[in-house]
Amino acid sequence: MFIHTDDITAYIPQRAPIVMISGILEVDGPLTRTGLHIAPDNIFVENGVLTAPGLMENIAQTAAARIGYIAKQQNTPVPLGFIGAVKDLEILELPPAGQMIETSTVIGSEVFNATMVTGKVMYEGRVMAQCEMKIFINPQL
Repeated sequence: MFIHTDDITAYIPQRAPIVMISGILEVDGPLTRTGLHIAPDNIFVENGVLTAPGLMENIAQTAAARIGYIAKQQNTPVPLGFIGAVKDLEILELPPAGQMIETSTVIGSEVFNATMVTGKVMYEGRVMAQCEMKIFINPQL
């Protein structure tokens, strides 16, 4: 069950057709969990599965949702973030369209405007993808 009742775009800067999370499941300290219902017409679906770029964008948007959620709780504008680096990306399986995946990110460290996160995408108890990302936040936007 999602912890918000409004549109997910209130928490992330992306807009259709690039929105890659359906809602926030949990924000608890360094942990964020989101869900995505993979629509068959999703821009990143090919041959009935969510492709690797879609999985990476899903992880990045999960990290962004945490920042947006915190900003909304503090009544401040949602800042814009950029992926600076991806490390140790593993794509183990591609989840099928029409299904729900769950993605988690855990903050490893935050230094100035750079945040290191580890991300993992799960489907039916199996790891689909995982990586580390360095995300830069621009609080001025």
